[in-house]
Amino acid sequence: MRIITLCGSTKFKKQFEQTNAYLTLQGNIVISVAFFEHSEGIQITKEQAELLGNLHFRKIDLSDEIFVIDVDGYIGESTRKEIEYAAKMGKPIRYYSGGEVPSNVFNG
Repeated sequence: MRIITLCGSTKFKKQFEQTNAYLTLQGNIVISVAFFEHSEGIQITKEQAELLGNLHFRKIDLSDEIFVIDVDGYIGESTRKEIEYAAKMGKPIRYYSGGEVPSNVFNG
């Protein structure tokens, strides 16, 4: 059993949910984002964004690895910082674009 933190743009809610289910069904503990402000149109303040970013770094600290949700190769600035942090901390990094997660987790 591994602890895996999901990283990526919150505009990819569907892919976060697919990946969370896929990795959980493999027997992993999956840590995700608190909510999907981009895909759900939730407005947050600069201070809240900073708080969420710092919390995500702590989630990475707790994890054995990170799994980057990089749909069509997209990696935004915050995700890039998370990848750099995870690499600095010696965490393995896997990517959604690697084709590991099936599109239909429950019937695949």
